[in-house]
Amino acid sequence: MERRKFLSMTLGALALAAVPVSVRAEDYRKLKPTAWTAKTVDDAIKALYGSTATIEKGVTVTAPDVAANGGAVPINVKSNIDAKSVAIFQDANPEAAVIVFDINEYSIINYDIKIKMKASGTISCVVEGKDGKLYVGKKTLDVALGGCEG
Repeated sequence: MERRKFLSMTLGALALAAVPVSVRAEDYRKLKPTAWTAKTVDDAIKALYGSTATIEKGVTVTAPDVAANGGAVPINVKSNIDAKSVAIFQDANPEAAVIVFDINEYSIINYDIKIKMKASGTISCVVEGKDGKLYVGKKTLDVALGGCEG
């Protein structure tokens, strides 16, 4: 019985090892370091994508109108754009860039994340389309001082 378990586990491990991995991850902090130190959203977008020309359509950013806790502001980003990457920025903290996702052909852009915001401001999500255009969605929100929504 032990030999059968060993053989089945070995064959399973070999099968998993033979599956090709199609994960591509870029280290944007090393590739584009000025994007992560940019103080404004426009400067961060320019440093990341080389342009600030955005089209305001096709990207939905959902967040509460008033965030009770600036340490964990929940946001959702959705888009049906055929994309290469998705980047999230905010204008409340000293550095504007928050996160960048690489997108593959099988990805569905429907992300739920929590970000830190020290004050009220605007969250901008830029979707880099495979057509080379930059699409943006924005959401302005208030961050309650003291976490009591008031």
